[in-house]
Amino acid sequence: MADLLALCAFNAAYAQAIDNDALEQWPSFFTEDCLYRITNAENEREGLPSGVVYADSRAMLEDRIAALREANIYERQRYRHLLGIPVVESADAQGTVARTPFLVARIMHTGETTVFASGEYRDRFRQVGGKLLLAERVAVCDSTVTDTLLALPL
Repeated sequence: MADLLALCAFNAAYAQAIDNDALEQWPSFFTEDCLYRITNAENEREGLPSGVVYADSRAMLEDRIAALREANIYERQRYRHLLGIPVVESADAQGTVARTPFLVARIMHTGETTVFASGEYRDRFRQVGGKLLLAERVAVCDSTVTDTLLALPL
Protein backbone atom coordinates (compact mmCIF):
# COMPACT_ATOMS: atom_id res chain seq x y z
CA MET A 1 0.00 0.00 0.00
CA ALA A 2 1.38 3.38 -1.01
CA ASP A 3 0.96 6.43 1.18
CA LEU A 4 -0.02 9.85 -0.12
CA LEU A 5 3.52 11.26 0.03
CA ALA A 6 4.85 8.30 -1.97
CA LEU A 7 2.17 8.85 -4.64
CA CYS A 8 3.00 12.58 -4.83
CA ALA A 9 6.73 11.84 -5.15
CA PHE A 10 6.04 9.21 -7.81
CA ASN A 11 3.88 11.58 -9.87
CA ALA A 12 6.46 14.37 -9.56
CA ALA A 13 9.24 12.10 -10.83
CA TYR A 14 6.99 10.81 -13.64
CA ALA A 15 6.16 14.35 -14.82
CA GLN A 16 9.79 15.45 -14.48
CA ALA A 17 10.95 12.64 -16.77
CA ILE A 18 8.54 13.81 -19.48
CA ASP A 19 9.03 17.55 -18.93
CA ASN A 20 12.84 17.25 -18.96
CA ASP A 21 12.84 15.18 -22.17
CA ALA A 22 14.13 12.10 -20.36
CA LEU A 23 11.58 10.04 -22.27
CA GLU A 24 13.67 6.87 -22.18
CA GLN A 25 13.01 6.80 -18.40
CA TRP A 26 9.24 7.04 -18.84
CA PRO A 27 8.52 3.30 -19.40
CA SER A 28 10.37 2.44 -16.17
CA PHE A 29 7.48 3.95 -14.19
CA PHE A 30 5.27 1.03 -15.31
CA THR A 31 5.05 -2.69 -14.58
CA GLU A 32 5.99 -5.07 -17.40
CA ASP A 33 2.32 -5.96 -18.00
CA CYS A 34 0.93 -2.45 -17.67
CA LEU A 35 -1.90 -0.62 -19.36
CA TYR A 36 -1.50 2.97 -20.55
CA ARG A 37 -4.26 4.84 -22.33
CA ILE A 38 -5.04 8.42 -23.23
CA THR A 39 -8.74 9.02 -23.77
CA ASN A 40 -11.35 11.66 -23.06
CA ALA A 41 -14.06 11.96 -20.42
CA GLU A 42 -16.88 11.29 -22.87
CA ASN A 43 -15.36 8.03 -24.14
CA GLU A 44 -14.61 6.95 -20.59
CA ARG A 45 -18.19 7.71 -19.49
CA GLU A 46 -19.52 5.64 -22.40
CA GLY A 47 -17.18 2.75 -21.52
CA LEU A 48 -15.36 2.95 -24.84
CA PRO A 49 -11.96 1.30 -24.31
CA SER A 50 -10.21 2.80 -27.32
CA GLY A 51 -8.20 5.93 -26.93
CA VAL A 52 -5.84 8.26 -28.66
CA VAL A 53 -2.95 6.22 -27.27
CA TYR A 54 -3.16 2.59 -26.14
CA ALA A 55 -0.37 0.36 -24.86
CA ASP A 56 -0.70 -2.85 -22.88
CA SER A 57 2.92 -3.54 -21.95
CA ARG A 58 6.11 -1.75 -21.00
CA ALA A 59 7.62 -3.00 -24.27
CA MET A 60 4.93 -1.06 -26.20
CA LEU A 61 5.82 2.07 -24.22
CA GLU A 62 9.50 1.57 -25.06
CA ASP A 63 8.58 1.16 -28.74
CA ARG A 64 6.59 4.40 -28.62
CA ILE A 65 9.60 6.32 -27.29
CA ALA A 66 11.92 4.71 -29.85
CA ALA A 67 9.50 5.78 -32.61
CA LEU A 68 9.40 9.33 -31.23
CA ARG A 69 13.19 9.50 -31.25
CA GLU A 70 13.92 7.70 -34.50
CA ALA A 71 10.94 7.56 -36.87
CA ASN A 72 8.21 10.11 -36.17
CA ILE A 73 8.39 13.61 -37.55
CA TYR A 74 6.72 16.24 -35.39
CA GLU A 75 7.21 19.85 -34.45
CA ARG A 76 9.66 20.21 -31.59
CA GLN A 77 7.85 20.79 -28.31
CA ARG A 78 7.98 20.11 -24.61
CA TYR A 79 5.51 19.86 -21.77
CA ARG A 80 5.19 21.26 -18.29
CA HIS A 81 2.93 19.25 -15.99
CA LEU A 82 1.05 20.78 -13.07
CA LEU A 83 -0.29 18.02 -10.85
CA GLY A 84 -2.83 18.03 -8.07
CA ILE A 85 -2.81 15.94 -4.92
CA PRO A 86 -3.81 12.32 -5.56
CA VAL A 87 -7.13 11.13 -4.16
CA VAL A 88 -6.70 7.57 -2.91
CA GLU A 89 -9.81 5.55 -3.71
CA SER A 90 -8.62 2.26 -2.27
CA ALA A 91 -5.47 0.69 -0.92
CA ASP A 92 -4.68 -2.83 0.19
CA ALA A 93 -1.94 -5.44 -0.10
CA GLN A 94 -2.69 -5.79 -3.84
CA GLY A 95 -2.06 -2.13 -4.58
CA THR A 96 -3.44 1.39 -4.56
CA VAL A 97 -6.08 2.97 -6.76
CA ALA A 98 -5.87 6.76 -7.05
CA ARG A 99 -6.94 9.71 -9.17
CA THR A 100 -4.75 12.75 -9.75
CA PRO A 101 -5.79 15.91 -11.59
CA PHE A 102 -3.36 17.28 -14.18
CA LEU A 103 -2.85 20.29 -16.38
CA VAL A 104 -0.27 20.12 -19.15
CA ALA A 105 1.13 23.19 -20.89
CA ARG A 106 2.79 22.69 -24.26
CA ILE A 107 5.78 24.87 -25.13
CA MET A 108 6.55 24.98 -28.85
CA HIS A 109 10.03 25.59 -30.28
CA THR A 110 8.89 29.16 -31.02
CA GLY A 111 8.27 29.77 -27.31
CA GLU A 112 4.49 29.82 -27.71
CA THR A 113 2.91 28.27 -24.62
CA THR A 114 -0.64 26.95 -24.49
CA VAL A 115 -2.73 24.81 -22.19
CA PHE A 116 -2.52 21.51 -24.03
CA ALA A 117 -4.49 19.10 -21.85
CA SER A 118 -6.38 18.95 -18.59
CA GLY A 119 -7.94 15.97 -16.91
CA GLU A 120 -7.10 13.29 -14.40
CA TYR A 121 -4.91 10.25 -14.16
CA ARG A 122 -6.83 7.16 -13.11
CA ASP A 123 -4.17 4.89 -11.70
CA ARG A 124 -3.59 1.45 -10.27
CA PHE A 125 -0.24 1.20 -8.47
CA ARG A 126 1.61 -1.94 -7.39
CA GLN A 127 4.71 -2.54 -5.34
CA VAL A 128 7.21 -4.58 -7.38
CA GLY A 129 10.50 -5.45 -5.74
CA GLY A 130 9.94 -2.73 -3.14
CA LYS A 131 9.35 -0.12 -5.85
CA LEU A 132 6.08 1.68 -6.57
CA LEU A 133 5.03 1.20 -10.23
CA LEU A 134 2.00 1.86 -12.38
CA ALA A 135 0.06 -1.25 -13.33
CA GLU A 136 -2.41 1.02 -15.10
CA ARG A 137 -2.58 4.70 -16.00
CA VAL A 138 -5.52 6.08 -17.92
CA ALA A 139 -5.12 9.77 -18.72
CA VAL A 140 -8.71 10.97 -19.05
CA CYS A 141 -8.69 14.34 -20.78
CA ASP A 142 -11.50 16.79 -20.13
CA SER A 143 -11.83 17.84 -23.77
CA THR A 144 -13.05 15.62 -26.58
CA VAL A 145 -10.81 17.57 -28.96
CA THR A 146 -7.37 15.98 -29.27
CA ASP A 147 -4.59 17.91 -30.92
CA THR A 148 -2.90 16.00 -33.71
CA LEU A 149 0.44 16.95 -32.14
CA LEU A 150 -0.05 14.52 -29.27
CA ALA A 151 3.45 13.14 -29.67
CA LEU A 152 4.72 13.02 -26.09
CA PRO A 153 3.12 10.95 -23.34
CA LEU A 154 0.89 12.77 -20.87
